Amino acid sequence: MSATTTAPALGAGRRTIAVMVLIPTVVALALWAFAWPAARTAPRDLPIGVAGPATAVTAVERELGRHEGAFEVHRYEDAAAARAAIADRDVYGAVVVTPGGTELLTASAASPVAAGLLREAVAAQAPEGTTVPVTDVVAAPAGDPRGAVLASSLLPLALAGAAAGVVTTLLGLRGTRAVATLVGASVLAGLVGTALADSWLGALTGDWWAEAGVLSLTVLAIGSTFAGLAALIGKPGFGLGALLMILIGNPFSGVASAPELLPTAVGSLGQLLPPGAGGSALRSVSFFDGAAVGGPLLVLAVWAAAGLTATLLGARGRRTEPAAAPLPVPAPVG
Repeated sequence: MSATTTAPALGAGRRTIAVMVLIPTVVALALWAFAWPAARTAPRDLPIGVAGPATAVTAVERELGRHEGAFEVHRYEDAAAARAAIADRDVYGAVVVTPGGTELLTASAASPVAAGLLREAVAAQAPEGTTVPVTDVVAAPAGDPRGAVLASSLLPLALAGAAAGVVTTLLGLRGTRAVATLVGASVLAGLVGTALADSWLGALTGDWWAEAGVLSLTVLAIGSTFAGLAALIGKPGFGLGALLMILIGNPFSGVASAPELLPTAVGSLGQLLPPGAGGSALRSVSFFDGAAVGGPLLVLAVWAAAGLTATLLGARGRRTEPAAAPLPVPAPVG
């Protein structure tokens, strides 16, 4: 066998081995990212309020403290203050002690899973034979009582953003034209998403245009990241974007439960990525009149600005690259 036939065979063999190793690695990474946080769902410093007489509140705090590290307890003067804290998204619920007994206030719109965990925790510490009444202060919409539609909408948004960034790059759009394409596609995606989730499915119940704005900004933050990374480092940027936005951003977002129900580092990281920030912002504008929306919107704006800037800088860098020196023309013989 000649050297010319051996070299291609060796190259093909290496590529075969690379594919065989790469696919199981991707599967393992995807299972870790999606399954591990779900398997470790539990309250970790979940903000909860207590209100009532000092002696009674201290007793409630002591009972909640038996769940070590589970709850972050905030004291409020009365039920009205606790309700206001829930509406402002400061806490996920509150235990209110009155002369007539104990009441639990929840907000299933913030997280049906967290609301369920609070009911279980409070019921477990109630005297045997008694039932703690529960009031859902900010209820999940009738069209999505378990939050399944909202959670299921996150991956399509991430995929829409990824598609916008990848297609814009592969079509050869550069500079301001690429930026305009990303912005336009994101706005249209946000309008379509709101029409489906709000107008059709009834899973969102807030201001229609505010919801569309959050969805559009979420898609733009993801799409511009893909395009910006590709503009800076080429096609490997697509892989890095998929890792950040889909394999990590989507399962770490906490939209299906709550950031405080995921492992601590996971929940915190998820809120710094567009999928998690977008989910939190969407809950705020849809169910809480925009309460606590500032932080998530800032995260989305930073990612979008960074991605669009990278897209512009990458295109400018390609335009200023020096042209290759022409090959010398051999002198005529004779």
